[in-house]
Amino acid sequence: MKKSIIWLASYPKSGNTWTRVFLANYLMNAKEPLSINQVHNFGMGDSMARTYDMVAGRKIDINDVSLTISLRDKVLGAIVANNADVNFVITHNAKVSPERVALIPDKYTRSAVYIMRNPLDMVLSYARHYAISNADAVERITHPDNANAPVPGTVAQFLGSWANHVKSWTSYAPWPRLVLRYEDLLSDPHTHFSKVLDLIGVPVDPERLDRAIRFSSFDELSKQEDTQGFIEKPKESAKFFGKGQKDQWKTDLEPELADTIRAAFGDTMKRYGYLE
Repeated sequence: MKKSIIWLASYPKSGNTWTRVFLANYLMNAKEPLSINQVHNFGMGDSMARTYDMVAGRKIDINDVSLTISLRDKVLGAIVANNADVNFVITHNAKVSPERVALIPDKYTRSAVYIMRNPLDMVLSYARHYAISNADAVERITHPDNANAPVPGTVAQFLGSWANHVKSWTSYAPWPRLVLRYEDLLSDPHTHFSKVLDLIGVPVDPERLDRAIRFSSFDELSKQEDTQGFIEKPKESAKFFGKGQKDQWKTDLEPELADTIRAAFGDTMKRYGYLE
């Protein structure tokens, strides 16, 4: 059994899909922008209910969270059973062990890319994504037991608070890990996307890199979503791809909510340069 999983991990709305679109365009050496509705073929999510059905040999009740947790090891084992050198797996789960089951087990893991985003901005995208108020979004991301409940096609996801999620993925692990800030990807995509390619062992070709960055720009992704839709967009969300900008919180987030986030996450925000 190979340790072949490379995790693409993040709290929701922190740049995971953007990074996946970049990698798909780069690795496919696309001459035209890949359709955003083909990107799901590049890597797989770790919470797809059909995978849990497959290893169980029957259609399971996704609302039985203990059952889905108990099947986790078999799901990941099925992923690495293809004997490939690399299997990209997308996750929003924290690196935790509910009911003593490791969601991110070392025995299957080759490496990980972890993307974090300033929670003051992330919470605005989170609110839009789940069609909830900013206040409700703040309450969720500051709650230590925050989770995504099972929905058709997807099993439960264990998020925790933003800070605890970051700490879980940035603490010690016996495998290589690249920690990226969403804001650095915005300001210098060539440098930081090159780090992703280095981690996965792919040579960096400057022309190919530039093309993949252009093909995964937010303008391109938004245009594609407008013309063809995006199959990964939740039904309750008006649009998946937003402006992709930073510092929107300064005009769009209520000051008292920003204060709540700073009070909850101050140490972690300071560590990663998110406190002015």
